[in-house]
Amino acid sequence: MDISEAQDKVDKWIQTYGVRYFSELTNMAILTEEVGELARVMARKFGDQSFKKSDLKVDMADEMADVLWVLICLANQTGVDLEDAFKRNMDKKTKRDNTRHLNNNKLTK
Repeated sequence: MDISEAQDKVDKWIQTYGVRYFSELTNMAILTEEVGELARVMARKFGDQSFKKSDLKVDMADEMADVLWVLICLANQTGVDLEDAFKRNMDKKTKRDNTRHLNNNKLTK
């Protein structure tokens, strides 16, 4: 599935089951919450914190999908074509950083 297909699928789901989109501000708060839930999993899996019993059932992939879902909702609400935006962002990064990281001694140690 490409990004534009994902945007269409989310929009159709909202129209079919979700009644309407939450407000942009509400979705921004939900996005922040979802990123926090992902951060919690990452801190325990890759960081120094240990898992609690209640954390053991959490699925990192599902948390990432939650972040993507809400980001797609925000894009749909604000008229952003994420596929086009991502392509332009990749071009920008490639032009700007095409040698930057290759020449970063901190990354080659």
